[in-house]
Order: sequence, then C-alpha cells, then structure tokens
Amino acid sequence: MGVALACTGSLPHAAQAAQSAPVVSAHSTATLITDASTASATAPLHVALRLQLKPGWHTYWLNPGDAGDPASLSVTASGALQGTAQTITWPTPQRIRDASLMSYAYTGDVVLPVTLHLQPGTPDAHGWTTLNAQASWLVCEQSCIPEDGTFTLTLPTGAPLASAQASLFVQAAQHTPVPSPYPVTVSPDSVLHVLAPGLNRQSVGNAWFMPQERGQIAEAAPQALTFDANGLSLRLEPTTGFARNKPLAGILVLQAPDGTERALSIQATPQADTPAPAQTAALSGVPRAIPTAAPPANAPQPAPTRPEEQNATSPSPAPDTTAPTGSAPAEGGDTTGDLLRFIVLGLLGGLVLNLMPCVFPILAMKALAVARMGQSERKHQKQSAIAYAAGVIAGFTVLGALVMALRVGGNATGWGFQFQSTVFVGMITWLLFAMALNLLDVFAFLPPALGNASSRKHGLAHDVLTGLLAVVVASPCTAPFMGVAIAGALAGPPLTGLVVFAALGVGLAAPYVLLAFSPALASHLPRPGAWMDYLRQFLAFPLLGTCVWLLWVATVEGGATTVLLLCSGMVCLAFAAWVYGIAQKRQRHMGHSRSCTALYGVALLGLLGAMALLPALQQQAAQQPGTVQALPSGTEAFSQKRLDALHAAGKPVFVDMTAAWCISCLVNERVALNTDATKAAMARYGVTVLRGDWTRRDPAITAFLHAHGRDGVPFYLFVPAQGDAVVLPQILTQGLVLRTITPKP
Repeated sequence: MGVALACTGSLPHAAQAAQSAPVVSAHSTATLITDASTASATAPLHVALRLQLKPGWHTYWLNPGDAGDPASLSVTASGALQGTAQTITWPTPQRIRDASLMSYAYTGDVVLPVTLHLQPGTPDAHGWTTLNAQASWLVCEQSCIPEDGTFTLTLPTGAPLASAQASLFVQAAQHTPVPSPYPVTVSPDSVLHVLAPGLNRQSVGNAWFMPQERGQIAEAAPQALTFDANGLSLRLEPTTGFARNKPLAGILVLQAPDGTERALSIQATPQADTPAPAQTAALSGVPRAIPTAAPPANAPQPAPTRPEEQNATSPSPAPDTTAPTGSAPAEGGDTTGDLLRFIVLGLLGGLVLNLMPCVFPILAMKALAVARMGQSERKHQKQSAIAYAAGVIAGFTVLGALVMALRVGGNATGWGFQFQSTVFVGMITWLLFAMALNLLDVFAFLPPALGNASSRKHGLAHDVLTGLLAVVVASPCTAPFMGVAIAGALAGPPLTGLVVFAALGVGLAAPYVLLAFSPALASHLPRPGAWMDYLRQFLAFPLLGTCVWLLWVATVEGGATTVLLLCSGMVCLAFAAWVYGIAQKRQRHMGHSRSCTALYGVALLGLLGAMALLPALQQQAAQQPGTVQALPSGTEAFSQKRLDALHAAGKPVFVDMTAAWCISCLVNERVALNTDATKAAMARYGVTVLRGDWTRRDPAITAFLHAHGRDGVPFYLFVPAQGDAVVLPQILTQGLVLRTITPKP
C-alpha cells in the first residue's frame, strides 16, 4: 500500500493558501484543503481531501458498487481550537460499467469534504490551530492501488476568512444531492415509487437509483422506468441483502430529455408504511467529488450539467452512457444474452474441470464409483449417476450461494475462499483420512444392521455425498471458461448466479452421467471380480497423499503447531475407526451385545477427542500468521505499489496469483513457470515476476482479482513495457509463457 507523509513544516501557510503539502503518487495527487484560511469557534470549518487523479483513473463513492472501496478521512484539530470530524459529504458519483459490473466512482479533480466544529482548546504562544488528518483511498484503472497519506495543516485563529480553495467547496456544495421534495416509497418487490404527478415523460427522459449501501440491489441490472398519473416508478433488481421492511436510502438521478440532471437524496419508505409528506433526510455523510479532466472526443455521453460530468475523463472501464428512454435504461444490455453466455461458459468450465489437476484428490472416489457402476444393473447405474450429479449440482449451487451471501454482507471473498480457513482445511483432511481408512476396510460407514437393511439407499446417499465432496475438494482453483462464468454469476442477480453455478455442476457431472446413460460406453466398463477389493484398498493411498498435501497447506496457513493438532486429531480418528470396525465385526458375527455398545461408545469418545481439538486449531490459526513460502530466485512478493512502479518505469511484469491449496497453481509452477528455460527468458527480457500468495485471506489480492473480473486462482497477467496487458489461461505450458513474454517486433 502506498503510504506517504505530508506536512507543512514549522511555518503556517499564508492566509490565502489553506492547503497541506501534497502526497504524490504515479496516479494521484492528494492534499488537505480548507474553505477558510483561519480557524474560528464561531463558524464551522470545512476540510476536504482533494484528489487530483491522472486521466483514466478513478476513486470510489460511499457505495463503490460491485467492486472497490470508498475513501476515508479523519481530521483532528488541536492547539488554540480543537475538534474532530470524519463524516464525508459525498458528491453524486458517475456510473462506471466494466462488462457485467457496475461501480460508482469519481474521475478528475475530486473534493471529499467533512465539517469540523471547533471548540476552544489550549492555545500556544502564537494562537495557532493545527489540523492532523489521516486519509486512505483506492485508485483504479485496469488495476487498483490502495493509497493513503498523513496530512498536517496549521491555521491562525481569527475571524472566518475565505481561503483560495473556498471556490472548490462552493462547487462541491452545488453538486451535492439535495433532499427529495417528493415522497418516495419502495414496494416489497423492490419498485421505487416517486409520488409526483409533475414527473412525466415530458420532464424526465431517464432516471436511475444508486443505493447508499452495497449489496441491496444488483447494481448493473437494468432499472425499468415507467410513468403513471401519480409520478414515476423504477423497478430495481433485489439481492439477498434487500430488506423489504426497511427504508432504502440512496441517490435518485432524474435526467431531463435535454440531458440536464437533478440528483436527489432519498430515503424510500417501505410501502407498507405511510410516507412522510416529503423525504427530506439527505444522505448523511454523502459527499461529492469534482472531476475536471477533459473527456476523449470519442466518448459518447449524455449532455450533463454537473461540472464533473462535463469535464470528466473517460476511465477504463468507461463511464456508463445510458441513453434516455421512456422505459428501461439501455444500461442493462442484453441480459438474456449475458445469462446464456455465462451458462455456456459454466458448462464448458465444468467439463474442463474434469481434466484439471485440482480434481486429483477425488480421482479415487471417481474411479471407485466407475468400477462399482460396472457391477450394477442398468437401472442402478442410472440411479447412481443421477445421485452423483445431484450432489455435484447441489454442491456448486450451495457453495455459490454462500459466496454471494458473504459478499452481500461486505466480505471480500472469492472462489475457493473456504480453503483460506485452517479449520476447514483440517476438517477436510480428517474427512479424507476417514475415507481412506474406510477404503482400507478398517471400518464401514454404517453399522451392519443398517447397512444390510438399506444398502441401495446407502449406495445412493454415498453417490450424493461423493458429488458434494467432489465440489468441495475440487473448488480451490478455476478452469478455463470457469473464471469468467463465476465472475458473471457473482456480479448478477442471485437467481442468475445460482443458474450459472448449477451449470458448472452439470458440466462437472456430465461425463459420469454420459457413461451411465450410454449403452455403448457402459459396455466397456470392467466386470466385477476379486480385483475390486484390491482396487478399493489401493485407492485409499491417493486420499492419504491428499491428506499429506493438506497438512502442508495447514503449515503454510497456521504454522507447525497447527499440523501437530491436525495429526493428533488423525490419531484420535484412527483409534475411533479401529474400535468402530471391531464393534462392527463383532456385531456381524455375534449379533448386537453390550460389548458392541461399549465399543461404539469408545469409538465415539475417540471422535469427540478429535472434535475437541477444533477450538485450539481455530485459536492457533488466529494467532499465527502461518509460514511464508519462499519465493523462487528472481520472483518478488506482489504489491500493487510495486506493480505500479515497475509499469511506470517501463519494465515488463508477470503477475502470478497463486495459493498453496490450488493444485493447478502448483502444477503450473512446476511445468511452466519455474523451469530453467522460463527463468532464463524472464531474465533475458528483463521481466519481473510478482507473485501474490492467496493461501490466507488477503484483501489486496482479492481486490486485484476482482478488478480483473476474476474470483479465484490461478490468475496470470503479463504487463508488457508497452501495449496492453495479456491475461493468460489457467493451464500454462512453458511454450505459452515464453511466447507471451517474448517482446514483439
């Protein structure tokens, strides 16, 4: 993160220049400014973070939309006068669309003010008042860079006197949303109703709503505009975070047919309640920015009246350019076409996932299922395949819904997030270890009586659980086509997202289902025999190998003590499985007895002993930062600041986003990235490799992935010294990497 210190020195600024020394980065210049060159207890002092952004870069509103983070500013006054302020008065933002994502942001010259109410303090010999401020902000173009700064500004105490920067505050006030003069309600099905008969097609050509809080509506979805005798309505697309019985606050922009705009701060009353005569509650702390850079000549935009839109530089991604209509804004694009495209990508991604290294941990289960299918009747083969597919589809859908729910709640999560939890890694390790013991005939999952009574139902349940486990274990990484599909699923409405995740499940399960339903393919299945028992036992060893890999992941995430706890749990599980197996054998040969009950109780104690280690595992994971993986020679740790500095210096950069729990990442490193030929080529062409380790949760890496439309690893990006950046596929070859980094003539 770019951290800078700006201070004014020992002498105060002249009365006409009320601004701090600047904090300068490659993409922005930040200063602390005030509207008065003196400090007074008789009038509020307006203080602002001024961000002068380079063309093409933007920063975010209070609700950044589908991606990004808002700026923050905390000001403390000391000396002759004292006080604190940190509530920004946000300006009306621009809408910036990137594919299926929508952001609310500012470009150009941005002013984010707070109001400081001063009280008498402890004056020094000269009667100065010193302002100390901490600020942080995120600037984005194709990539996002977190920046922050510390500012100091000293003012003399006296009657209010306008500063040279006062005009910036006047402009900011002019562009702050005004309280709505109209009553506004929101229906349970998320339709905004503005009760104003004077608002009709002749006065309003277009309208859109930007919620104050993220996660309430699908930001990028179309907002259908309709009129009736009582005013206008906007149909919003709700998300799981939409509260039907709570007010909905935000900014409603009304655009006249000539392109002029009015920004109204609203707090829509739930329709079941009686609205106030007029919604006058302004967006508390909703600030405004003042972009002033000139737009490209070819950037189509509606004719705006706000200075920031008249002079805003079109960033990449480009600002939304919705054309005025009388119904639905054009901003939504072809949503049906997008849904079909993401479904197709999901199907392809699921199919390719069957060939990815990340499915290696479940090959044993798949191989055993195929072998079992060969000794089943055709009817049972189909039932088994359908049960497995149901488990896979349910697993993808539930996991996708969980990711969407966490993101609606404000958590910056991505695909495979569960493997960033040491406790989850530990529980999966124990589960696979127990499955390996089962394959080695140490025990059976069900007691003999229950297993004999419902063997077929047990088999189908096993198929469903196999499908669920396949998704959980194989989800750490993404396959080709899968990354874009997941990004689209997480960006769209919940129902659309669930459909896309279900399509991923269909793709992953398709080969197994095809094998069961195709007589020609099924005829090639092996016939049952004694070899099945040996195969069953042999397939336990891939699961044990997976446990070893997961123990290494736990070492990276939580340190050596974590592995000690996990291995202790495995000993408890092995003891429980051994005793449980003895009890099953006694019951099978001698019937149920008190000794069997006692043995089952001892096995339960062993299982509880393992579970008792979970709190200690959680505590250890929280206290320990884990083990930092050693970087190969010539590779640096990723940071947005370092990437920006290298790119600004005209040096090529290869970004490698990886994780210890991503098997595809490890395979790519072995066969394509860490080879002698690749290292030599990187050195020959002066390419700096920046590796981001997402094994543990890292907000900076999450933001970088989201900025590039990805929600998981592996992710590879080559940024040449000149020209456009290149996104590489999830499966690498040495030849592909060499061709990508070789300078083009």
